[in-house]
This record gives sequence, structure tokens and C-alpha cells, in this order.
Amino acid sequence: QVQLVESGGGSVQSGGSLKLSCKVSKNPSAHYCLGWFRQAPGKEREMVAQIETDGSVLYADAFRGRFTVSQDNSKNMLWLQLVNLNAAVSATYFCTADLYCFGATADIPSWGQGAQVAVSS
Repeated sequence: QVQLVESGGGSVQSGGSLKLSCKVSKNPSAHYCLGWFRQAPGKEREMVAQIETDGSVLYADAFRGRFTVSQDNSKNMLWLQLVNLNAAVSATYFCTADLYCFGATADIPSWGQGAQVAVSS
């Protein structure tokens, strides 16, 4: 079983930056595909990026080059860096964990509570 707690969301002006954090609580011997998903108002949840168990990060095309995912396994932490923000970035961002990467979004068993990001002009 894994527990995920996001932090770092908030309101930010257009052009600013924000770094979201996710604290991962799990059995030390367990390995998961960790990831970040987002849900904009009125839209479906969509993948931002997922991290394979070998540490490689795979980004969705829409976010490659704009968002940066990093992790520190020794601290059980996952981060999502958002830079040069605009209104399209406004959404609730979720930290996720699954046994495998790239399964169906609806089948991902573990989600954090979400961190809301609101970008104002």
C-alpha cells in the first residue's frame, strides 16, 4: 500500500514558477511507477509524466520541455517544477503510484489528494 501527499500548490502570477512536492509513504521494498497527473476545470485527468522504476522520466508530449519531474528515493520525495506559467497551466495536480507505467488512467490505484495551481494574469 502506498500513500501520497502533495504540497506546494497555490496562486501564482503569469510568468511565475511553482514547485509541487509529493511525499511518498510505502513499503521500502516495494517499487512503483510514480507520476504526476493533472485535471483542468471541466476536463479529464491527463498524464503529465511518469517515472519508470529505473528512474527514467517519460513526459506527455504536451508537457515535455515545459515541466520537469525529479525525485529523491532516499527521501521518498517526488517533485514537479512548473515554470513560465500561464493560465493553461491552472489545474489540480495529482501525484500517483501504480505497479506499472502507462496503464489506463482510471486504473491507477493510488492518488494523492491533489494540489491546486491557479495562474492569474
